[in-house]
Amino acid sequence: MHTLLLRHARLLVTMDDTRRKIPDGGIFVRDNVIEALGPTTELPQQADRILDATDMVVLPGLINTHHHLYQTLTRALPAVQNAKLFDWLTHLYPIWARLTAEAVYYSALVGLAELLLSGCTTVSDHLYLVPNDVAHEHEIRAAQELGVRFHPCRGGMSLGRSHGGLPPDEIVETEEQILADCERLVTMFHDPNPYSMLRVVVAPCSPFSVTAETMRHTAAWARAHCLMLHTHVAETQDEERYCLEKFGCRPVEYMRRLDWVGADVWYAHAVHLNAEEIRLLAETGTGVAHCPSSNMRLGSGIAPIREMLDAGVKVSLAVDGSASNDSSHMLAEARMALLLQRVTKGADALTVDEALEMATRGGARVLGRDDIGVLAPGKAADFIGINLNRLSFAGAACHDPVGSLILCTPPNVDLVVINGRVVVENGEIPDFDLERVIARHNELAIQMARQL
Repeated sequence: MHTLLLRHARLLVTMDDTRRKIPDGGIFVRDNVIEALGPTTELPQQADRILDATDMVVLPGLINTHHHLYQTLTRALPAVQNAKLFDWLTHLYPIWARLTAEAVYYSALVGLAELLLSGCTTVSDHLYLVPNDVAHEHEIRAAQELGVRFHPCRGGMSLGRSHGGLPPDEIVETEEQILADCERLVTMFHDPNPYSMLRVVVAPCSPFSVTAETMRHTAAWARAHCLMLHTHVAETQDEERYCLEKFGCRPVEYMRRLDWVGADVWYAHAVHLNAEEIRLLAETGTGVAHCPSSNMRLGSGIAPIREMLDAGVKVSLAVDGSASNDSSHMLAEARMALLLQRVTKGADALTVDEALEMATRGGARVLGRDDIGVLAPGKAADFIGINLNRLSFAGAACHDPVGSLILCTPPNVDLVVINGRVVVENGEIPDFDLERVIARHNELAIQMARQL
């Protein structure tokens, strides 16, 4: 059995049930599980590997509950820099229709590496179009190579433009194709056991790209296989108008009618909610992936996060697609979440601790996991370390190490451990040829954009 000892952290932030913050803290890991933690002097002094965390703040790995990794290929495209969601999608669908297996693989490597270096240890990715030779195993391979805990979402679109949907007909699938591939992926990859590194999620894309029948049938199929469910809901006012015109109700009510509420469901965005809808999410245990940067980038609005938290809704944090955020940085996203709530609700609308909780414990709850998101005995050994001796923290870390992470310029991290394995050390990913990956990724991005 392999043991690992992290010791002498300036501050160990557990995010456990008592929210302990331990000066001169340490963690003792056996294989992939935390066996003990506390003051360094109270832990074993020997291990197969010892990590010196002097001057670091150490906290649970961050959890990103909604992403579109393939979109790293279409970041900052001039034609959509000022577009709102529906126009943005309409322009990008034809570009994404040229995705290939290689493009999905390299885009996942880029996005996951960026997330890793920002302190993210668990990623849920929503891949909802599979043209050409694309399949989810190409992004799964990238996650396995980098050692990221991964929740691939088998998305799908079954409502093309000729039948009232938004996407062009050539990139939609039939319901039978979507469910058959869900079954294939679950059989090949899904691991429901504690400390699992990979769990498949069933995730038809959105109310404006999937038929009602597909939504109902995928929910029933997923529940028969004990799988989580995910989709986009209430992201924009355009979506709200679409649902009112097509279905005679608002997006959340439409989801309720389709059996898309419950503790096994989480929505991306949930920006445009009223008080009754917030109560419904709280009462049913339906989760939310909050995507503040994307919502600002596309002008979608400000999600009522303060109201959701006060009502008891499970709220997590997500960077969303790399082409609607143009970044994949979880600490930056936590900072944006804090600042955005304060814009209209005041300086006390969201605290530093609440922002970090959404990025850790909140993410675990939304994904239906009780083995990640906190540092405690029996939990997965997923943690990150950030050296406080940096220019951006000068005059801050000496007052509040945790506050520095959110209020100051968001840094990349110095250390990442996932499942007991060191995957980032001294701010770098060992044995990862970043230059080669970036070069090939850029070639593929240029090819896709030029084919229009």
